[in-house]
Amino acid sequence: HRPFQMLIAQDFQPAAPGIFLWQIYDPTVKSDLFSTAIATPAGLHFVDPIPLNPARLNDLVEIGSPVAVVVTNSNHARAAADYAKMFSIPIVSLEDRKVIPELELIPIPGAPENEVAVYCPQAGGTLVLGDALINFPPYGFTFLPAEYCGDEMEMRRSLKQLLELKVERIFFAHGEPILHHAEERLANLLGS
Repeated sequence: HRPFQMLIAQDFQPAAPGIFLWQIYDPTVKSDLFSTAIATPAGLHFVDPIPLNPARLNDLVEIGSPVAVVVTNSNHARAAADYAKMFSIPIVSLEDRKVIPELELIPIPGAPENEVAVYCPQAGGTLVLGDALINFPPYGFTFLPAEYCGDEMEMRRSLKQLLELKVERIFFAHGEPILHHAEERLANLLGS
């Protein structure tokens, strides 16, 4: 079952140095689905990828050779298998996170099953979140609502580990990115 099988994002945009973003609205979940690509010296890492217009995907992979697909939780398979097959690259999740030494996968217990935050230290620090934190109307930048969490209080406690990171920007699987001063926003949210 692939609810967005026919939905294809038409374009990607550069969002920060070495970071690219594409999105599409999925009526089955009543939310925008966002995907992120992170270019490191090792190559291009796709995080929670959704289908992208083939011509634009070709443009994206000219930026760097694909090296891995990262899935931030058990609900975000999306088009991961398609990307893995297309580029002959592994799908990386919490269990096999040592495969990608350029990125740190940080477990977020209490969030949806197998939730990880993806951290890239380059260019001031980038964090990509699956579901534990969201940033879209009417909620704004906040925690995932309790009904979608495994254990809301445990999730909130485990998110505090992110305060140890240098973070200029945050990207979300659902919601607009925070492109500047994300560390302050994160501290304000997690400190409350």
